[in-house]
Amino acid sequence: MRKLECYIGPCVLESEEMALDLAGAIKRDLSDFDNQINLYFKGSFDKANRSSLNSFRGLGIEKGLKILAKVKEQYGLPLVTDFHAPEQADSVAKVVDVLQIPAFLCRQTDMIVAGAKACKENGRILKVKKGQFLSPPEVVHIVNKAMKYLPQEQIVITERGSSFGYNNLIVDMSSFMIIQQMGVRAIYDATHSVQRPGGAGDITGGKPEQVEVLARAAIAAGADGIFIEVHRHPQQALSDSTTCLPVTQLRDMIKGLLQIFQAT
Repeated sequence: MRKLECYIGPCVLESEEMALDLAGAIKRDLSDFDNQINLYFKGSFDKANRSSLNSFRGLGIEKGLKILAKVKEQYGLPLVTDFHAPEQADSVAKVVDVLQIPAFLCRQTDMIVAGAKACKENGRILKVKKGQFLSPPEVVHIVNKAMKYLPQEQIVITERGSSFGYNNLIVDMSSFMIIQQMGVRAIYDATHSVQRPGGAGDITGGKPEQVEVLARAAIAAGADGIFIEVHRHPQQALSDSTTCLPVTQLRDMIKGLLQIFQAT
């Protein structure tokens, strides 16, 4: 049976306690769907593109990877995290199951090559976020770079919205079909797609009330999975507080998405 891919966790790892608490809640709340989803725990050790120099960036690669390894040890969840420089790929691939290239770096050949090589050596998946500045057909260049080292089944592309004038993003729902025609899986980033970049001064604004309706549309349009950032107390989150969802909403949201996914 085809399973819905679910990449879920906090935007940034704030502490070991926070990561373990969220991982436990996510696993527990979605346990009824074990046979219907492939669940990954997501958490970033660094947020290198924060709007303000004063914003919290993260715990750093060494501490962050140790926390992620503890999440896997304690809860048995496969992991996904970003890397931000080619030289980070090997150490990240030793710990996580999915290496993610951030949207602003998606055209950087050195990043794609380093990530693909590390994934090949360690049997990992390379997940690239489509930049807000790229059309869906342009993703083929990302895929072709990665395919020099990886088979298509180890490459995932994430749609996270496209720039629409200033301080706004929209989602082209035809993106999933176009990307899948390249032979790779297409995931929808439900929380970053509702951002309003620069729309709140020195932080990114957002419309979290739009997350679920757009997620449902994406799954209906054929997306292979969903990426959702959650937090115990979204307004207190140290990154993306304007778009992440309360973890308590997760179960009902995934239940609804599965009904659509299984009908497509």
